[in-house]
Amino acid sequence: MIPEIILAQPRGFCAGVVRAIKIVEQALEKHGAPVYVFHEIVHNRHVVEDLRQRGAIFVEDINIVPQGALCIFSAHGVPRKVVMDAAQRQLHAIDATCPLVTKVHHQAQRYQKQGLSVVIVGHAGHPEVEGTCGQLDDPVHVLCSVAEVEQLQPADPEKLAYVTQTTLSVDDTQDVISALQQYFPKIQGPSLKDICYATQNRQNAVRELATDIDLLLVVGGHNSSNSNRLMELGRQVGIASELIEDADDIQPQWFKPETKVGITAGASAPEDLVQGVIQRLSQLGIKQVHEMHGIQENTTFKLPEIL
Repeated sequence: MIPEIILAQPRGFCAGVVRAIKIVEQALEKHGAPVYVFHEIVHNRHVVEDLRQRGAIFVEDINIVPQGALCIFSAHGVPRKVVMDAAQRQLHAIDATCPLVTKVHHQAQRYQKQGLSVVIVGHAGHPEVEGTCGQLDDPVHVLCSVAEVEQLQPADPEKLAYVTQTTLSVDDTQDVISALQQYFPKIQGPSLKDICYATQNRQNAVRELATDIDLLLVVGGHNSSNSNRLMELGRQVGIASELIEDADDIQPQWFKPETKVGITAGASAPEDLVQGVIQRLSQLGIKQVHEMHGIQENTTFKLPEIL
């Protein structure tokens, strides 16, 4: 019998994800289907599939969007070239980039205008990192480990600046940033308050939750950076942790009669998936569910004027 489930607080959707999904929903309501979306609007299969069934068409190449069609840029942000290609095809573009990602874009551009080479602390190939790289004219260094910092050979070590991928927290980046500051004492970077609040809050909640559970279930997409990080964090602090997309991923062998289960959700995972997991666990003998005390997030972002 599973004695207890504790829900992390906060968990699930962040303000940037809420805004991005609302943009697609309102575009469909206002303009009708189809609405084209460049990249998955957020990294969650259920969210994407729901919007697809309502008339959203997700594309990875802006050039296959019919000329003059409505096209939405994903929450992760896009390179400037994509924006220019969309304009050339006379697409009616709506930018759903998270405002915190846009803030990183602007910061990186300011650094470059000051004559500084830019380092992005993040995962190469991630859509957000590609979008940030694509905002700049000069080559960018992308790295995510101390070892990569040690190998870094900028053209001018005294003219260097860094920005960070928003789905990484202060904890995720502190070792890399410390190494950058050690090897390049004159490097410039944003203040810690510019780190994404949602990423940090969810990781802090997992750290606190881990002191009181035996198993952590992270609800989120397998391609979601922040969801994977939550799972990794649970394991780092010594808790058995599993990343599940939904209740169907649950394996009964994970549970013993005395198992106390903690549940959190990545920033792009809807709450109905969490409730589905709770329902499935109830079939395994759950006794009670309660939510931990935690930060109540109230951040909201305005929708684009066009909507």
